[in-house]
Amino acid sequence: MAVFPAKKFRGAADTNTFAVRYRALMARHPFLMFGLPFMSIIVAGSFVLTPATAVRYEKHDRRVRQMTREEELGVGKTGRRVNIKDEYYRLAAKDIDNWEQKRVKRLPGEHDGVL
Repeated sequence: MAVFPAKKFRGAADTNTFAVRYRALMARHPFLMFGLPFMSIIVAGSFVLTPATAVRYEKHDRRVRQMTREEELGVGKTGRRVNIKDEYYRLAAKDIDNWEQKRVKRLPGEHDGVL
């Protein structure tokens, strides 16, 4: 049986291309030709993306801010001052023991759940 040589045959046209030279250098120095550029791109990308994310969070902080209690009460349409005693007497004045259960009206064609 014939023994195949370990060195691959490359034609004269392929010897001067960038890909062939890069592949040969990569076989000799894999970290310098692949690992170092890859890691440097990762590190440089983190430095480039840090200001972009900072801008994003600053924009979010401008939009969302802490509200005071007075502003919270004024947000709704009927923003009135709440007093716990008034709320207690308002609820006590209602007859909460006399109530009737009513079904919600369904949209036309919607299943009502009745068997």
